[in-house]
Amino acid sequence: MYGKGILKGLGVTLKHFIDTYVDDIRMGKSRYGTEKGIAYRSSKDARGIFTVQYPEEKLPTPEEFRFIPFLVYDEGEDGEREIRCTSCGICAKVCPPQCIWIHRSKDPETGRPVPEPAEFFIDVDVCMNCGLCAEFCPFDAIIMDHDYELAVYDRHANNIYDKEKLLKPAEYYKDIRPRNYALQEAARAEKAAKKSAAKARRGKA
Repeated sequence: MYGKGILKGLGVTLKHFIDTYVDDIRMGKSRYGTEKGIAYRSSKDARGIFTVQYPEEKLPTPEEFRFIPFLVYDEGEDGEREIRCTSCGICAKVCPPQCIWIHRSKDPETGRPVPEPAEFFIDVDVCMNCGLCAEFCPFDAIIMDHDYELAVYDRHANNIYDKEKLLKPAEYYKDIRPRNYALQEAARAEKAAKKSAAKARRGKA
């Protein structure tokens, strides 16, 4: 004892300090500000200081990373937005912290519900990012986003997202979750093919 532990600790710190400069010289400019550098510093082979210089550098988010949900819409042939959400309310029912509110649209003449939300709200400060809303949605209309930079000064003014703020195109979904999107589209195509085949059989009968 008598200070040996402190000296050993200082020795470890000094080793990391020296290793950082050795790695800097060995890798040159590619160690910082590049995908290669970030991947290296995230690996088991990294020596010395391996922190990421956020916000200039950001760790790549894996496809299954989940943060605030968003609503998906498809681009129609006429350029109109075709919102996948039918305001069925399943997402609001399964949400553990109850941070989703939906107001259904109604036909002004008949007063019957229309399969599209008039308003859709998510309190992102209450959302626990569990992904149950996306998992249970039968129409693949709600997907977990990768955007985690949500710092604001006024949460009531900025962190209660309405329908317009939540809506994002299917192309955005394809960009952040390519594998999931491909599987989803394959399932949708298979379902459509089965529906067409059943319709054809009924026509023959």
